[in-house]
Amino acid sequence: MKEKLSVKKLLLGSALSNEKLKSEKLSTLWGLPIMASDAVSSVSYAVEEILLALIPAIGFLSVKYVGWVSLPIVLLLLILIFSYSQIIKHYPNGGGAYVVSKENFGRQPSLIAAACLIIDYIMTVAVSISSSAAAIAATFPVLSEHKVLISLICIGAITLINLRGASESSKVFGIPTYAFILSMFIMIATGLFRVFTGTLSPVTYPDTQFVVSGDMQAMTVFLFLRAFSSGCSALTGVEAVSDAVPSFKEPSQKTAKRVLYLLGIIIVFIFGGTSILAASLKVLPVEGTTVMAQMASLIFGNGFMFYCLQITTFIILLLAANTAYSGLPILLYILAKDYNMPIQFAHRGTKLSFSNGIVFIFISAALLLIVFEADTHRLIPFYSVGVFVSFTISQAGMFVKWIKMKEKGWQYKSIINGAGAVVTLIGTVIVFTTKFEQGSWVLLVAIPIIMMFMSFTHKHYSIFQKAINPDEYNYVYTESKSHDKLPCIVLIHNMNKASLKTFDYAKDISSDITVLHISTTHSHTEKLKKQWAEKGIGIPLTIIDAPYRNIFVPLEEYVSERESQLQKGQNLTVVLTKFVGNGWIDKMFHNQTTFFIENKLDKHKNVAIVRVPYIYHRKQF
Repeated sequence: MKEKLSVKKLLLGSALSNEKLKSEKLSTLWGLPIMASDAVSSVSYAVEEILLALIPAIGFLSVKYVGWVSLPIVLLLLILIFSYSQIIKHYPNGGGAYVVSKENFGRQPSLIAAACLIIDYIMTVAVSISSSAAAIAATFPVLSEHKVLISLICIGAITLINLRGASESSKVFGIPTYAFILSMFIMIATGLFRVFTGTLSPVTYPDTQFVVSGDMQAMTVFLFLRAFSSGCSALTGVEAVSDAVPSFKEPSQKTAKRVLYLLGIIIVFIFGGTSILAASLKVLPVEGTTVMAQMASLIFGNGFMFYCLQITTFIILLLAANTAYSGLPILLYILAKDYNMPIQFAHRGTKLSFSNGIVFIFISAALLLIVFEADTHRLIPFYSVGVFVSFTISQAGMFVKWIKMKEKGWQYKSIINGAGAVVTLIGTVIVFTTKFEQGSWVLLVAIPIIMMFMSFTHKHYSIFQKAINPDEYNYVYTESKSHDKLPCIVLIHNMNKASLKTFDYAKDISSDITVLHISTTHSHTEKLKKQWAEKGIGIPLTIIDAPYRNIFVPLEEYVSERESQLQKGQNLTVVLTKFVGNGWIDKMFHNQTTFFIENKLDKHKNVAIVRVPYIYHRKQF
């Protein structure tokens, strides 16, 4: 089948067949930068976040405590790496905190985890894009009034690249990520060498630049915890690997664990290294520059490596959004398979990616950028709380799992995950309370709303499946009694009450019936053929393969061929099923395919379209 040139093909490239799915899986080499972009971008400003939390209370003394605050963060990271490696081992289909909590705590906690992950992924995109737009505006002040437009252009470009497929996006985004990691390694290694050899002096600030307020007698527990929770921004993005296990090349679990371990090593080195450098060089946040920029200037001067680090830092902040494009579509796919999200999220697009999930990210993040005018400071209060909740739930879930399973080494595993759950719970409380007045309270509304939508969706699909269940319908096939030879095509996708009713209607109006199935997946077609045979239906299925998952092109080609065979004065009837009875609910969850088929076939002069309504009411069930 030859593809026609279209805007879609120009933007996305040629469609990929189902057989190409393996080639779209991520290897260790290209999976690492895709999964690392969010985490390493967070590391780039984590030390600065710690200092910003300490300075208002203890001023210049802040640098003395950076290492003490960073140490438990590194320990927590190691716990999370261990925990998520076990999640990858025991939950190979992805889903992270959602599947862990579903198995170990039940439905409602799993919906909390899912809602938090959805919010965090979308906020990751909005915050990283807005911060990149702010950096562009700071470099070119003339563009400061166009931050929203710049943000939308950036998110549009990232979305388009992801729609072009995993293998292509991994190479586009992988090289800049590796460039940033390499630049950070060079800066840390060079800086530590110069510090230990005595060739690098600390930075000096005016005595009046940092005014200390409040009680300076001691480092309070609350202040320490506040700095700890701020520095835990270095941990965001770690969960993405366990969410996206099916995206990796086989053996997917082994590849995912390898990526997770490498990611952990990179984060420990960069975060630990920058913490040591910040303390050694006595670097403090100042207006108009960043802690990272100050350290790079001290170590390299204003030469090539300084600008290289600044440019790659800007790029990695932009690319941090890309981790969400790898993790969230997989999570939405799993939620859709569990009927907690519209089933459309389970469908692969032209390039074998979960394109509906990718478009969902674009729309959600773009709306946030427009509403909050791409202002990073207004978006930050909603950020990181969700991921801490998911950390806590996944840690607690694995703790419960070890207690239940009692597999080899369960005692030390349960202690590690139990400690991790306590620490991340403390972090959740601190992050939420410190950001409450800034707007994190909105999450108390947003999370229940998302949970309610998922519960509503699950209830609807449960009712719908009961309404169309063919097992409760004692169907008996009878031959058509119609004397009309009108050629008639009945489209069948699934075996259910609705499709059987549509088939029976076609028998009533014609004896010349073709039952057509467009096959997008081999396993589904084989199941349908078995069910069709079990019903003893005397009319065979006509099956057309659609390896590119686009049913409209082969359908239109088949209809065109049948139309050309019509005698003068004849018409071809195409019979479709339409679900009715629940208003806007049907429009949201069903009938989209019927709508698009109608639009395609309306252009055919001698083709009549008949929609057979299948009426069901939620209240009946």
